[in-house]
Amino acid sequence: MFLRVTSEDAHGDGKGGEARRGGGRTRLIRAAGALVACGLVLAMAGAGWAYWHLNQNIKSIDIDGALGSDRPARTVTTPAPSVSASASPLPSGALNLLVLGSDSRSGRANAALGGGDSSGARSDTAMVVHVDAGRAGATVVSIPRDTLVTRPSCPLPSGGTTAVAYSSMFNSAYSVGGPACAVKTVESMTGIRMDHYLEIDFSGFAKLVDTLGGITVTDQDIDDDKSHLHLRAGTHRLDGEQALALARTRHGIGDGSDLGRIGLQQKVVKALLEQIASSKLLTDPTALYRVADAITGSLTTDTGLDSLPELVRFARSLQGLTSQNMKTVMMPVVPAASDHDRVVAKEPAASTLWESLR
Repeated sequence: MFLRVTSEDAHGDGKGGEARRGGGRTRLIRAAGALVACGLVLAMAGAGWAYWHLNQNIKSIDIDGALGSDRPARTVTTPAPSVSASASPLPSGALNLLVLGSDSRSGRANAALGGGDSSGARSDTAMVVHVDAGRAGATVVSIPRDTLVTRPSCPLPSGGTTAVAYSSMFNSAYSVGGPACAVKTVESMTGIRMDHYLEIDFSGFAKLVDTLGGITVTDQDIDDDKSHLHLRAGTHRLDGEQALALARTRHGIGDGSDLGRIGLQQKVVKALLEQIASSKLLTDPTALYRVADAITGSLTTDTGLDSLPELVRFARSLQGLTSQNMKTVMMPVVPAASDHDRVVAKEPAASTLWESLR
Protein backbone atom coordinates (compact mmCIF):
# COMPACT_ATOMS: atom_id res chain seq x y z
CA MET A 1 0.00 0.00 0.00
CA PHE A 2 1.40 3.33 -1.01
CA LEU A 3 0.81 6.69 0.62
CA ARG A 4 0.30 9.30 -2.01
CA VAL A 5 1.41 12.83 -1.21
CA THR A 6 0.13 15.54 -3.49
CA SER A 7 2.26 18.46 -4.54
CA GLU A 8 -0.11 20.80 -2.75
CA ASP A 9 0.44 18.95 0.53
CA ALA A 10 4.19 18.73 -0.03
CA HIS A 11 4.51 22.49 -0.53
CA GLY A 12 2.14 23.43 2.30
CA ASP A 13 -0.32 25.10 0.03
CA GLY A 14 -3.25 22.83 0.85
CA LYS A 15 -5.60 22.79 3.75
CA GLY A 16 -3.23 20.74 5.89
CA GLY A 17 -0.48 23.37 5.58
CA GLU A 18 -2.92 26.14 6.44
CA ALA A 19 -4.01 24.23 9.51
CA ARG A 20 -0.45 23.73 10.62
CA ARG A 21 0.39 27.41 10.11
CA GLY A 22 -2.79 28.45 11.90
CA GLY A 23 -1.89 26.17 14.77
CA GLY A 24 1.58 27.72 14.97
CA ARG A 25 0.12 31.22 15.11
CA THR A 26 -2.29 30.13 17.80
CA ARG A 27 0.54 28.73 19.87
CA LEU A 28 2.53 31.96 19.43
CA ILE A 29 -0.48 34.05 20.46
CA ARG A 30 -1.03 31.85 23.48
CA ALA A 31 2.64 32.10 24.45
CA ALA A 32 2.62 35.88 24.07
CA GLY A 33 -0.57 36.07 26.13
CA ALA A 34 1.04 33.95 28.83
CA LEU A 35 4.09 36.22 28.90
CA VAL A 36 1.91 39.33 29.17
CA ALA A 37 -0.13 37.69 31.92
CA CYS A 38 3.05 36.73 33.78
CA GLY A 39 4.32 40.29 33.41
CA LEU A 40 1.08 41.69 34.79
CA VAL A 41 1.17 39.27 37.72
CA LEU A 42 4.79 40.20 38.48
CA ALA A 43 3.99 43.92 38.17
CA MET A 44 1.00 43.55 40.47
CA ALA A 45 3.07 41.51 42.92
CA GLY A 46 5.80 44.15 42.80
CA ALA A 47 3.29 46.95 43.33
CA GLY A 48 1.70 44.97 46.14
CA TRP A 49 5.06 44.41 47.81
CA ALA A 50 6.01 48.09 47.40
CA TYR A 51 2.69 49.17 48.95
CA TRP A 52 3.15 46.72 51.85
CA HIS A 53 6.75 47.84 52.37
CA LEU A 54 5.93 51.55 52.43
CA ASN A 55 2.95 50.95 54.71
CA GLN A 56 5.07 48.87 57.11
CA ASN A 57 7.73 51.61 57.17
CA ILE A 58 5.49 54.03 59.04
CA LYS A 59 5.70 54.05 62.84
CA SER A 60 2.90 55.61 64.87
CA ILE A 61 1.92 56.77 68.34
CA ASP A 62 -1.66 56.83 69.63
CA ILE A 63 -1.62 60.44 70.84
CA ASP A 64 -5.41 60.61 71.28
CA GLY A 65 -5.44 57.43 73.34
CA ALA A 66 -2.57 58.61 75.54
CA LEU A 67 -3.91 62.11 76.25
CA GLY A 68 -7.64 61.45 76.43
CA SER A 69 -10.16 64.27 76.42
CA ASP A 70 -8.30 66.84 78.54
CA ARG A 71 -7.15 68.81 75.50
CA PRO A 72 -8.08 71.95 73.52
CA ALA A 73 -11.03 71.63 71.15
CA ARG A 74 -10.37 69.84 67.87
CA THR A 75 -10.19 71.85 64.65
CA VAL A 76 -13.34 71.39 62.55
CA THR A 77 -12.35 70.41 59.00
CA THR A 78 -14.46 70.93 55.90
CA PRO A 79 -14.15 68.60 52.89
CA ALA A 80 -13.41 70.14 49.52
CA PRO A 81 -15.95 69.58 46.74
CA SER A 82 -15.31 66.24 45.04
CA VAL A 83 -14.66 66.07 41.31
CA SER A 84 -17.13 63.22 40.91
CA ALA A 85 -19.81 61.52 42.89
CA SER A 86 -17.54 58.54 43.55
CA ALA A 87 -14.44 60.56 44.51
CA SER A 88 -13.66 60.89 48.20
CA PRO A 89 -13.58 64.62 49.04
CA LEU A 90 -10.30 65.96 50.34
CA PRO A 91 -10.25 67.86 53.66
CA SER A 92 -9.72 71.58 53.20
CA GLY A 93 -10.21 73.00 56.68
CA ALA A 94 -7.54 74.64 58.82
CA LEU A 95 -5.38 72.32 60.88
CA ASN A 96 -2.41 72.38 63.25
CA LEU A 97 0.37 69.85 63.51
CA LEU A 98 3.46 69.49 65.63
CA VAL A 99 6.57 68.61 63.64
CA LEU A 100 9.59 67.38 65.60
CA GLY A 101 13.09 66.61 64.43
CA SER A 102 14.57 64.15 66.90
CA ASP A 103 18.27 63.56 67.49
CA SER A 104 17.64 59.86 67.96
CA ARG A 105 20.32 57.78 69.67
CA SER A 106 19.16 54.55 68.09
CA GLY A 107 20.87 52.86 65.15
CA ARG A 108 24.32 53.20 63.65
CA ALA A 109 23.11 55.62 60.95
CA ASN A 110 21.86 58.11 63.53
CA ALA A 111 24.95 57.69 65.69
CA ALA A 112 27.21 58.36 62.70
CA LEU A 113 25.35 61.62 62.10
CA GLY A 114 25.83 62.86 65.66
CA GLY A 115 23.05 61.08 67.51
CA GLY A 116 25.32 60.14 70.38
CA ASP A 117 24.89 57.04 72.51
CA SER A 118 21.92 54.66 72.41
CA SER A 119 20.27 55.82 75.64
CA GLY A 120 17.53 58.05 74.30
CA ALA A 121 16.54 60.98 72.10
CA ARG A 122 15.62 64.64 72.32
CA SER A 123 13.45 66.93 70.23
CA ASP A 124 16.19 68.88 68.49
CA THR A 125 13.72 70.86 66.36
CA ALA A 126 10.11 71.77 67.16
CA MET A 127 7.71 73.53 64.82
CA VAL A 128 3.99 74.18 65.13
CA VAL A 129 2.59 74.25 61.59
CA HIS A 130 -0.75 76.02 61.16
CA VAL A 131 -2.31 75.32 57.76
CA ASP A 132 -4.91 77.90 56.73
CA ALA A 133 -8.44 76.99 55.66
CA GLY A 134 -8.26 76.07 51.99
CA ARG A 135 -4.76 74.68 52.61
CA ALA A 136 -3.00 77.08 50.25
CA GLY A 137 -1.07 78.95 52.97
CA ALA A 138 0.61 78.12 56.26
CA THR A 139 2.45 79.61 59.22
CA VAL A 140 5.37 77.73 60.75
CA VAL A 141 6.23 78.70 64.33
CA SER A 142 9.54 77.45 65.72
CA ILE A 143 9.76 76.87 69.45
CA PRO A 144 13.31 77.27 70.84
CA ARG A 145 14.28 74.05 72.58
CA ASP A 146 15.87 76.04 75.42
CA THR A 147 12.56 77.72 76.31
CA LEU A 148 11.64 77.34 79.98
CA VAL A 149 8.05 76.14 80.32
CA THR A 150 5.69 74.54 82.77
CA ARG A 151 5.67 70.92 81.68
CA PRO A 152 2.27 69.38 82.50
CA SER A 153 1.75 65.95 83.99
CA CYS A 154 2.22 63.48 81.14
CA PRO A 155 1.37 59.81 80.66
CA LEU A 156 4.41 57.56 80.46
CA PRO A 157 4.73 54.88 77.77
CA SER A 158 5.47 52.34 80.51
CA GLY A 159 2.45 53.39 82.60
CA GLY A 160 1.81 56.03 85.24
CA THR A 161 2.34 59.76 84.84
CA THR A 162 5.01 62.37 85.37
CA ALA A 163 4.72 65.17 87.90
CA VAL A 164 4.18 68.75 86.79
CA ALA A 165 7.57 70.42 86.28
CA TYR A 166 8.08 74.18 86.52
CA SER A 167 10.79 76.14 84.66
CA SER A 168 11.66 73.03 82.71
CA MET A 169 13.36 73.13 79.30
CA PHE A 170 10.89 72.60 76.50
CA ASN A 171 12.76 69.72 74.87
CA SER A 172 12.74 67.78 78.16
CA ALA A 173 9.09 66.89 77.48
CA TYR A 174 10.08 64.54 74.66
CA SER A 175 12.96 63.09 76.67
CA VAL A 176 10.72 62.38 79.67
CA GLY A 177 7.44 61.30 78.08
CA GLY A 178 7.99 60.89 74.36
CA PRO A 179 5.73 62.29 71.62
CA ALA A 180 2.58 62.36 73.78
CA CYS A 181 4.27 64.56 76.38
CA ALA A 182 5.70 66.83 73.67
CA VAL A 183 2.20 67.28 72.23
CA LYS A 184 0.63 67.90 75.64
CA THR A 185 3.31 70.47 76.52
CA VAL A 186 2.76 72.36 73.24
CA GLU A 187 -1.01 72.30 73.71
CA SER A 188 -0.59 73.58 77.27
CA MET A 189 1.66 76.42 76.06
CA THR A 190 -0.45 77.46 73.08
CA GLY A 191 -4.05 76.53 73.87
CA ILE A 192 -4.14 74.96 70.39
CA ARG A 193 -4.96 71.32 69.74
CA MET A 194 -2.42 69.53 67.58
CA ASP A 195 -4.49 67.71 64.95
CA HIS A 196 -1.50 65.67 63.83
CA TYR A 197 2.02 64.75 64.92
CA LEU A 198 5.02 64.15 62.62
CA GLU A 199 8.53 63.24 63.70
CA ILE A 200 11.60 62.65 61.55
CA ASP A 201 14.98 61.46 62.81
CA PHE A 202 18.57 62.34 61.88
CA SER A 203 19.30 59.59 59.37
CA GLY A 204 15.84 59.82 57.80
CA PHE A 205 16.23 63.53 57.07
CA ALA A 206 19.69 63.05 55.56
CA LYS A 207 18.48 60.12 53.44
CA LEU A 208 15.51 62.14 52.16
CA VAL A 209 17.75 65.04 51.07
CA ASP A 210 20.16 62.64 49.34
CA THR A 211 17.27 60.84 47.60
CA LEU A 212 16.07 64.18 46.22
CA GLY A 213 19.57 64.94 44.94
CA GLY A 214 20.35 67.59 47.56
CA ILE A 215 18.96 71.03 48.38
CA THR A 216 20.11 74.53 47.40
CA VAL A 217 20.60 77.22 50.05
CA THR A 218 22.14 80.68 50.14
CA ASP A 219 23.70 81.74 53.42
CA GLN A 220 26.39 83.58 55.33
CA ASP A 221 29.82 82.26 56.32
CA ILE A 222 29.48 79.25 58.60
CA ASP A 223 32.45 77.84 60.49
CA ASP A 224 31.29 75.28 63.05
CA ASP A 225 33.65 72.51 64.16
CA LYS A 226 30.93 70.94 66.32
CA SER A 227 28.56 70.33 63.40
CA HIS A 228 31.52 69.83 61.01
CA LEU A 229 30.09 72.44 58.67
CA HIS A 230 32.33 75.00 56.97
CA LEU A 231 30.76 77.11 54.22
CA ARG A 232 31.66 80.44 52.68
CA ALA A 233 28.89 82.97 52.10
CA GLY A 234 26.99 82.27 48.92
CA THR A 235 24.80 79.64 47.27
CA HIS A 236 25.56 75.98 47.89
CA ARG A 237 24.16 72.61 46.88
CA LEU A 238 24.09 70.51 50.05
CA ASP A 239 23.88 66.75 50.40
CA GLY A 240 21.99 65.08 53.23
CA GLU A 241 24.75 65.19 55.81
CA GLN A 242 25.54 68.85 55.05
CA ALA A 243 21.84 69.83 55.14
CA LEU A 244 21.49 68.16 58.53
CA ALA A 245 24.61 69.93 59.78
CA LEU A 246 23.17 73.26 58.61
CA ALA A 247 19.91 72.58 60.48
CA ARG A 248 21.86 71.74 63.64
CA THR A 249 24.66 74.32 63.58
CA ARG A 250 24.65 77.17 66.04
CA HIS A 251 28.23 77.69 67.22
CA GLY A 252 29.41 79.09 63.89
CA ILE A 253 26.77 81.83 63.61
CA GLY A 254 25.45 84.76 65.65
CA ASP A 255 25.87 84.47 69.39
CA GLY A 256 26.07 80.67 69.29
CA SER A 257 22.64 80.23 70.88
CA ASP A 258 19.71 78.07 69.82
CA LEU A 259 17.93 81.17 68.49
CA GLY A 260 20.39 81.61 65.61
CA ARG A 261 19.95 78.00 64.58
CA ILE A 262 16.17 78.39 64.17
CA GLY A 263 16.55 80.68 61.15
CA LEU A 264 18.75 78.05 59.48
CA GLN A 265 16.25 75.29 60.23
CA GLN A 266 13.44 77.27 58.62
CA LYS A 267 15.63 77.94 55.58
CA VAL A 268 16.38 74.21 55.25
CA VAL A 269 12.68 73.31 55.46
CA LYS A 270 11.80 75.77 52.69
CA ALA A 271 14.66 74.53 50.51
CA LEU A 272 13.47 70.95 51.01
CA LEU A 273 9.90 71.83 49.99
CA GLU A 274 11.19 73.69 46.92
CA GLN A 275 13.28 70.68 45.89
CA ILE A 276 10.31 68.32 46.27
CA ALA A 277 8.13 70.68 44.22
CA SER A 278 10.73 70.97 41.45
CA SER A 279 11.34 67.22 41.21
CA LYS A 280 9.25 65.51 38.52
CA LEU A 281 8.34 62.64 40.81
CA LEU A 282 4.97 61.88 39.23
CA THR A 283 6.64 61.14 35.89
CA ASP A 284 9.39 58.97 37.39
CA PRO A 285 7.92 56.05 39.36
CA THR A 286 11.35 54.80 40.46
CA ALA A 287 12.32 58.19 41.90
CA LEU A 288 8.90 58.54 43.49
CA TYR A 289 9.28 55.17 45.20
CA ARG A 290 12.75 56.07 46.51
CA VAL A 291 11.45 59.34 47.96
CA ALA A 292 8.39 57.62 49.45
CA ASP A 293 10.65 54.96 50.98
CA ALA A 294 12.91 57.63 52.49
CA ILE A 295 9.97 59.59 53.90
CA THR A 296 7.97 56.69 55.32
CA GLY A 297 11.07 54.96 56.68
CA SER A 298 11.99 57.93 58.85
CA LEU A 299 8.53 59.03 60.04
CA THR A 300 6.70 58.58 63.29
CA THR A 301 3.13 59.87 63.10
CA ASP A 302 -0.04 59.95 65.12
CA THR A 303 -2.52 57.17 64.35
CA GLY A 304 -4.47 59.52 62.07
CA LEU A 305 -1.61 59.41 59.53
CA ASP A 306 -0.17 55.96 60.09
CA SER A 307 -1.04 54.33 56.77
CA LEU A 308 -0.02 55.01 53.19
CA PRO A 309 -3.57 55.94 52.03
CA GLU A 310 -3.94 58.41 54.92
CA LEU A 311 -0.55 60.01 54.25
CA VAL A 312 -1.27 60.26 50.52
CA ARG A 313 -4.69 61.82 51.15
CA PHE A 314 -3.12 64.28 53.59
CA ALA A 315 -0.40 65.18 51.07
CA ARG A 316 -2.98 65.64 48.30
CA SER A 317 -4.93 68.05 50.49
CA LEU A 318 -1.74 70.19 50.72
CA GLN A 319 -0.92 70.17 47.01
CA GLY A 320 -1.77 73.88 46.69
CA LEU A 321 0.69 74.83 49.44
CA THR A 322 4.04 76.21 48.24
CA SER A 323 7.09 77.52 50.07
CA GLN A 324 6.18 81.03 48.82
CA ASN A 325 2.88 80.79 50.72
CA MET A 326 4.55 79.63 53.91
CA LYS A 327 5.37 82.19 56.60
CA THR A 328 8.08 81.23 59.10
CA VAL A 329 8.37 82.89 62.50
CA MET A 330 9.84 82.14 65.90
CA MET A 331 7.83 82.20 69.10
CA PRO A 332 8.63 85.57 70.72
CA VAL A 333 11.05 85.03 73.63
CA VAL A 334 13.25 86.97 76.04
CA PRO A 335 16.18 85.81 78.19
CA ALA A 336 15.06 84.09 81.38
CA ALA A 337 15.75 86.09 84.55
CA SER A 338 16.89 82.93 86.32
CA ASP A 339 19.32 81.82 83.60
CA HIS A 340 20.44 83.97 80.68
CA ASP A 341 21.36 80.85 78.71
CA ARG A 342 17.64 80.04 78.64
CA VAL A 343 14.61 81.92 77.31
CA VAL A 344 10.96 82.34 78.27
CA ALA A 345 7.94 83.33 76.20
CA LYS A 346 7.71 87.07 75.64
CA GLU A 347 4.28 88.29 76.68
CA PRO A 348 1.85 89.42 75.46
CA ALA A 349 3.44 88.86 72.03
CA ALA A 350 3.56 85.05 72.35
CA SER A 351 -0.07 84.78 73.43
CA THR A 352 -1.12 87.10 70.60
CA LEU A 353 0.67 84.87 68.09
CA TRP A 354 -1.00 81.68 69.36
CA GLU A 355 -4.38 83.40 69.44
CA SER A 356 -4.03 84.32 65.76
CA LEU A 357 -3.62 80.64 64.88
CA ARG A 358 -6.64 79.27 66.76
